[in-house]
Amino acid sequence: MVKSKTAEKPEILYSVKAQRGQTLRCKGWRQESILRMLENNMENAEKPEELVIYGGIGKCARNWESYHAIVQSLKELEDDETLVVQSGMPVAVFKTHKYAPTVVMATTNIMRPSWETFYDLQDKNLTIFAQYTAAPWEYIGTQGVIQGTFETLSAIARKHYNDSLVGKILLTAGAGGMGGNQTRAMTMHGGVGILCDVNEETIRRRMDVGYIDILADSLDEAIELARESAGKGEAKGIAVVGNSADIFEAAFERDFNPDILTSMTPAHDPISYLPSGYTPEEADELRRRDRDLYLAKARETMIRELKVTNQFFDKGVHAFEYGTSLRKECRDAGMPEEEAMLIPGFVAEYIRPLFCEGRGPFRWTCLSGEASDLEKIDNMVLDKFKDDLLVTRWIKLAKKHIPIEGLPARICYLGFGQRKAFALEVNEMVKRGELAGPVAFSRDNLDSGSIVNPTFESEKMKDGGDLISDWPVLNGLLNAVGMCDLIALQANYSMGEAVHTGVTMIADGTDDAATRLEVCMTVDSGIGVVRHAQAGYDIAKDVANGYGKLTDDKIKIPLWWTPKATFGPKDLEN
Repeated sequence: MVKSKTAEKPEILYSVKAQRGQTLRCKGWRQESILRMLENNMENAEKPEELVIYGGIGKCARNWESYHAIVQSLKELEDDETLVVQSGMPVAVFKTHKYAPTVVMATTNIMRPSWETFYDLQDKNLTIFAQYTAAPWEYIGTQGVIQGTFETLSAIARKHYNDSLVGKILLTAGAGGMGGNQTRAMTMHGGVGILCDVNEETIRRRMDVGYIDILADSLDEAIELARESAGKGEAKGIAVVGNSADIFEAAFERDFNPDILTSMTPAHDPISYLPSGYTPEEADELRRRDRDLYLAKARETMIRELKVTNQFFDKGVHAFEYGTSLRKECRDAGMPEEEAMLIPGFVAEYIRPLFCEGRGPFRWTCLSGEASDLEKIDNMVLDKFKDDLLVTRWIKLAKKHIPIEGLPARICYLGFGQRKAFALEVNEMVKRGELAGPVAFSRDNLDSGSIVNPTFESEKMKDGGDLISDWPVLNGLLNAVGMCDLIALQANYSMGEAVHTGVTMIADGTDDAATRLEVCMTVDSGIGVVRHAQAGYDIAKDVANGYGKLTDDKIKIPLWWTPKATFGPKDLEN
């Protein structure tokens, strides 16, 4: 039984703010830290009244009763107990031991999955849509994906534009919780971004935090502003209200050719994708009245969006899918395979070399709520990894351009070996009293070894293992035995084609934390290096053998693969 007081129905809170400071409501910092991460999710939520954190229907709890039961359970949880959460509902507290995870959870894992099956189970209050960081309480606001966008654009700059995007224009769509980062990532490169979204309120929220500079009255004005700024070499983020398919088609008809084109519309979640011709309010009404009709109209619009994106691609525009599952959903809706999969996915095209080094969207959250803690950690990173240009360039830009949303947090593509060294140093900073409170480490589930999705992260693997889901399962097992503080095993995204894990680790300045961090920080990204080495990527093989440029840490590996010699099982006979 979950230890929760249920005699009185708890008051439903539509607004939650993460606790700051040194006051503990729980029996230890591990439990308190996880509670603050949950609250930080809600502080940054798109629809807090519905427990929706981001991405249309990505929730942090099954319902409000479950939310309050989770909170109460964390407050009462002993150091040698583990809270079990099933698809957003706390179902048990087990006595384990002080090195066991504080929370274990599984979310949206469904046999014979389909959207219809999921919606039916959701209607029966049996599951929720996990998204990536919503269900495991690791969302840090819009900035959570911004370095991924920045590094994708960096790769495009290196491959096509002599390593500079000054004077270049990005056309994209989707200003929601994740998508709203895109214009800021482009302006951090000195370029110009045009972003459309059908919801003006969502656009204005991004303007309020500084991710968008100006809202144009029309597409024509947006294009004029973009051309003017690009011509002057000025960075500018421009938004325009409109549906992605409508805006992209109109831009194509006007013979406006951006340099880069993508979108972050929620095609991965068709019930959240707004069909053309509907306002957000009208779309809400149609969802309630006729879900099947809504899905049909949404998929019609998706196909239009992808068709015009393909047309831009055929004209030489650097177009790609940014992990939205747009290509898969259009293929499943009847679009021919060759047409649906024409444009590349961003991981296979641009990001995979970073994954081979164990790099990915690693984050830290300052649980004290003090911005000074974030500043001190940023400065430590700049000193400790001063020879890593990717890290230092990013941290300097992030300090200047990225606002704090909720608890002070940062994302940074630290790689294998670096994460362990960094986390142990942060733990020492807490221990020495240099920081005002503990720090939580997490990462997006889109990481080196934590996900399989054959039309996204694991697309076009060198060994053809796009569909192998053993790797995220191994990641979850290793993190659990590695004494992480929270581990989540999830299966959602493009329904039925993704398995992934979320993990949180706490630096509270104790020796026990150091023990946990040394193991967990090694295995979490290490299994990603192994995965890519097994797939045949030489960069990953070098990293595993301690020959990488980031660290000399080694992973014990089978003798039959090594980057320094040709060696096979037949050689064992000798």
